[in-house]
Amino acid sequence: MVDGGAGKGRAGLARVAGAPISWGVCEVPGWGAMLPPERVFAEMAQLGIGATELGPLDDWLPLDAEAIRAALAPHALTLVGGFVPLVLHEQDPAPALARARQVATTMAAAGADTFVLAIVGAEDWTLPERPLDSAGWQRLGSHVDAVAELTAALGLQTVIHPHVGTLVEQAEQVDALLATTSAGWCLDPGHLLIGGVDPLAFARDHFERVAHVHLKDVDRAVAARLNAGELSLMQAVQAGLFRPLGRGDAGIEPLVRLLAERGYDGWAVLEQDTAISGPEPAPGSGPIGDVIASLAFLDGLGAGASGADADGLGASAATAEAIR
Repeated sequence: MVDGGAGKGRAGLARVAGAPISWGVCEVPGWGAMLPPERVFAEMAQLGIGATELGPLDDWLPLDAEAIRAALAPHALTLVGGFVPLVLHEQDPAPALARARQVATTMAAAGADTFVLAIVGAEDWTLPERPLDSAGWQRLGSHVDAVAELTAALGLQTVIHPHVGTLVEQAEQVDALLATTSAGWCLDPGHLLIGGVDPLAFARDHFERVAHVHLKDVDRAVAARLNAGELSLMQAVQAGLFRPLGRGDAGIEPLVRLLAERGYDGWAVLEQDTAISGPEPAPGSGPIGDVIASLAFLDGLGAGASGADADGLGASAATAEAIR
């Protein structure tokens, strides 16, 4: 058994958790078949993983704290939090804030401490016809702060998740929201790199804003095809866009070293966005193999390996520019 730990140190990271997305469970509309919660959580426990983010609420698990606890308890899993897509750029944030309160209340009652916010253009993830102007970014920032204030009152920290297909994807969008909100951020090297942001530079320059981490690696050649419009997100995922840790181009090793050296003590969640397009794989096969590989990669990071380059930038800087 590979030991994923329940908040134990691993490669200098204080708390490592799993996520259903690594088993093909995703909120994005039309993502594909999803393995049942019982199987996903059982396989996490088999690997020694002791904490997890949630998958889609309403569609995969019910939006009910007792039901969530009941799903996790047989596998001795604690809840980290969950990925919550919200529409926050519009003039009236009331519907999004109501949804945020509903989900955050449930997650808090189920034991979570983190509200992972993705800022989508619409419920179906379509983007606005026009990009946000300066006033739009100011408005969005204030609405994000309102979500953060709301969740904080319930005991959850809101973290902004830059993500492909959302309003916060490209480097200039990340910069705009950094400037207009005081909320914390989820450092996701895979999605940052696809958007043209060097993850190592982001972690170095904005370490005080990093409150959550998704450890995700990405294949730059597939990412370039995605950004060029040759592939849809689903096609890119099926073509191997996201890779087991250490097998992609996101510079995971120097990033982990930097986080450890800076004393990052929040959650580091293993994520490899996976889509299951064929029949359900037999138990013990399928997505679990890549999770095992990622855990083995973290375990193999030797204490004597070099960290970030002297100027704080890694190989991912050139990669980020190349795939834009």
